[in-house]
Amino acid sequence: MYFAKEFMSDIIKLLPDHVANQIAAGEVIQRPASVVKELLDNAVDAGATQIDLIIKEGGKTLIQVFDNGTGMSVTDARMCWERHATSKIKSAEDIYAIKTMGFRGEALASIASVAQVEMRTKQQQDNLGTMILIEGSRVIKQESITMLTGTQITVKNLFYNIPARRNFLKSNPVETRHIFDEFTRAALSNPHIAFTLTNQKEMVYDLKSGDLSRRIFELFGYEKNKDLLPLNEETTIANISGFVGKPENAKKTRGEQFFFVNNRYIKDAYLNHAMMAGYDQIISKEQFPFYLVNIDINPQHIDVNVHPTKTEIKFDDEKSLYQILRAVCKKAVGEHYHVPIYTPMSDDGFLQLNQPSNQPLGNNDNRSQVSPSYKNEHQHFSTHQTQQKDWQALFQLMQKEETIGDMGGKKVRPPQELPGLETSDVLHSRLLINLHGIFILTTIKNGIILIDISAAHERVLFSKYMDALQNQPIASQQILFPKTVSFSSPDASLLRDLLADIRALGFDVNELGGNTFSVNGVPAELNHYNEQHLLEEVLELYKQQTQQDTRHQRIAKILAQRAAVKPGTKLNQDEMSLLTDELFACVDNKVSPSGKSCFKNLSIEDLYKLINQPQ
Repeated sequence: MYFAKEFMSDIIKLLPDHVANQIAAGEVIQRPASVVKELLDNAVDAGATQIDLIIKEGGKTLIQVFDNGTGMSVTDARMCWERHATSKIKSAEDIYAIKTMGFRGEALASIASVAQVEMRTKQQQDNLGTMILIEGSRVIKQESITMLTGTQITVKNLFYNIPARRNFLKSNPVETRHIFDEFTRAALSNPHIAFTLTNQKEMVYDLKSGDLSRRIFELFGYEKNKDLLPLNEETTIANISGFVGKPENAKKTRGEQFFFVNNRYIKDAYLNHAMMAGYDQIISKEQFPFYLVNIDINPQHIDVNVHPTKTEIKFDDEKSLYQILRAVCKKAVGEHYHVPIYTPMSDDGFLQLNQPSNQPLGNNDNRSQVSPSYKNEHQHFSTHQTQQKDWQALFQLMQKEETIGDMGGKKVRPPQELPGLETSDVLHSRLLINLHGIFILTTIKNGIILIDISAAHERVLFSKYMDALQNQPIASQQILFPKTVSFSSPDASLLRDLLADIRALGFDVNELGGNTFSVNGVPAELNHYNEQHLLEEVLELYKQQTQQDTRHQRIAKILAQRAAVKPGTKLNQDEMSLLTDELFACVDNKVSPSGKSCFKNLSIEDLYKLINQPQ
């Protein structure tokens, strides 16, 4: 025992500063967007009225932030790169009264440890400014320069000294979208500050200083009186302000929902649920309304120091805040959104649709509460124009849209042999029974086979789309009048990134400039969808898909899920036969992309066991 103690060396050592900074950078600087967030926060804290952001290659090679704020002295310019150096707090208690964006003093030190950084800064009262060049936490150069008041920070080659971290970065379009998100949040929380964003030498945003409604219009195109409903409520717990979008403008994609607590952007699923509850029974669960909520609260009632990126906050009375937000949202939507009210002409009015009405729809006093937009969209269904043949035509159209339609337009490949299943019997049998629009039942030599219609169709479409992406593109079904669709900058960037792939799947989409696109055609299976909503769903589902799948698999899975027939669809004999043939022609036909079984083989013995089970 004494021998072991005598020869055992000390193993605990203090980490060098540059290593400690790189470890901290792993928490604070996760990607280029993290650098952008920290630099924009510092520019806001410096009292800037003009902030310019310039990026290249998704921020991997270049991030520049220029501001006209107060600038720094020579000593501060050098000190700010040290770890835990900050002007925001002096004691731990100050954290619970913080109102600035940055405060821990980790950001600049973390950035300098994993990138090549140049800072130029000058205070108004100084004749000369200071330039500092840092690489991997080491100061390479420091000198006096001439410049205007403010600070200019250039970050080059992020993670150049940590190749493993750099390899985990996503593609340039993906990283650019994350930067756009951070820029948008900073611009929304500070509408009094002018912002510009330049990507690849192209000006993307040039936002003028103004009020919040103008900033929302510049970023999203929503007009104050046309598309937005104001929030304004003062309580003893917090003051709520901002805007929510009208229900009819709700989208199929997330990304236009914002919470700011004392001007700090946060993410909070619990409070998001409160806002969505304000739209309960007005929009579907697949739709997401716009909202921007400013929560002004006493800093002593919150803890902002719970996450390295400072996007999560703890409230000491979260339940009360939930109820306040829910009530404020319901009030705003209820006061400005009028739900159409239907009053029948008589008790048997539905049975008398063929009979002409003696009173125009607009003269009914009880219907005057219907919103003008609703009247304009539905006035062509007035009882003057209703004919029985119209209802029959509409019913036939709905029936047509709910059928399988074109299952691929190509010759069926020979079926793959499956263990325990005589597929030749299935393919040549004409005894096909549709069970409640959910299953196809057919007999085989030793029993029956039960096919899940929706899962089988999804598998068939997935195989078709994968083949289109890898081999032969699918022809697009052209629409009579091209549709113009618009997206937010991050979603527009993602759509550009996916454009070549979705074109191979039958979408005919062209860029019109900015964030606007023209849809000239869609895949045949999706021709009854609203073009804007369809593309929004594709983008939203793509963002939610697991990274384990390849890019093509993710896109093919999304469209297959969206285009597959829904449970309850009635199929005729030809459609059931075609679906069955296509399913067993697939190489992998047992499970759908969603993970559901496509079919189940039940032998005669299995059926005997089922029917003879004890009751």
